[in-house]
Amino acid sequence: MRSAHPSSAPALVRPPSDGGPVKKRDCITLALLAATAVAWLISPADSLAPASAQEPTTVTTSKIPFDSVPDFLKYSPDMNLGEVLGIAVNSKGRIVVLNHPGSATTGPLYGNASSQLLEFDGATGRFVREIGKGVYGLGYAHSVRFDKYDNLWVVDKGTHTVMRFNPAGYVTLNLGRRPEGPDEPEWFKGNGLGRAESRPAPPHIDGYFRAPTDIAFDSDDNLYVSDGYVNSRVAKFDKYGNWIKSWGSRGPGGTHATENPGQFNTPHNIGIDRQNNVYVADRNNRRIQVFDRDGTFKRFIVLNATYDKSRHPVLGPVNPNAPDETQPWTICLSGGPTQYLYTSDSEPGRIYKLTLDGKIAGVLGESGHQVGQFNWIHGLACPSENVLWVADMNNWRVQKLTLKPAGAASTTASR
Repeated sequence: MRSAHPSSAPALVRPPSDGGPVKKRDCITLALLAATAVAWLISPADSLAPASAQEPTTVTTSKIPFDSVPDFLKYSPDMNLGEVLGIAVNSKGRIVVLNHPGSATTGPLYGNASSQLLEFDGATGRFVREIGKGVYGLGYAHSVRFDKYDNLWVVDKGTHTVMRFNPAGYVTLNLGRRPEGPDEPEWFKGNGLGRAESRPAPPHIDGYFRAPTDIAFDSDDNLYVSDGYVNSRVAKFDKYGNWIKSWGSRGPGGTHATENPGQFNTPHNIGIDRQNNVYVADRNNRRIQVFDRDGTFKRFIVLNATYDKSRHPVLGPVNPNAPDETQPWTICLSGGPTQYLYTSDSEPGRIYKLTLDGKIAGVLGESGHQVGQFNWIHGLACPSENVLWVADMNNWRVQKLTLKPAGAASTTASR
């Protein structure tokens, strides 16, 4: 795993080895270089420096064997899933799937509202209920998360809102504001991407979202929203929904994704570990950024495991200039005694298991349509180190993965 820190301090010039007198200019040089070395050791800017040119650009890693069950969830044929964008598991093992069912018979083909929250029993896979049917804030939801009180939070990219449902299924908090029916959509357009049809993104406004993507919670129940496709920032609220602050702006990640800390290009997922470190999947900048909960940058994490760059993607052509670092789409901090960070990319379509300091412990899966393959993983739930629930978006399904101990044989199964 490439670090964002320099690999060594600057070398000091030594006095002449022949024992001769040290000239005045040598003393000045020594003093300047010594001061530089001390500054290097204590400067907080060290953590923002790009990777050393001598460091390797890729790492090799092992494959983690696993079993996959692609049809664990039980529902009737008239409830076929569409794009599955999110999945969450609460403390009682109940599973909520964020489904985009669309409509075959009503509504516009382009720009149709499409969000459905389906709850299942985690032990049997049995369908339990639909949550939030007809709720005003649902339009094109992007992610779902449970907090430690089993409240369900839904982040809606289309309506620019974040909603909290209590365990009974009632909305108990709404953040942001959905544009009114008569409003022109111009107020949230413009994402600063430089496309011909776009314009610079408008300034951030406290309390409002523009295409938010995900939510996370710290140990004091403060809320952190990755906001998102347009605003390119992290927004922080207290547990009552009161605005605290935001940080970040749109900007590039650099050649190897280790430049411009605090700048984002589609912050797509967010998570917080037990030490209150905030992990942001800065998708289009090909990196995860780690902050403290005040927004102070700590480090980059990049997915630089070697892969076959000539392999044809499941969607789109082969990239003739495929980067060493791939795009992290998801963030999941595992349960269990030791926390791990799980993330995934669209190509080569792998799931990555990482230690919290960013070292890749192993990878599993690849893009494709078969069992144990994925077609744009859009959400992960990881209630324990070795059990993962995968929102397999373009395969229109959920897969339950069981990671196997080292050396165990890997199989795929369905039931």
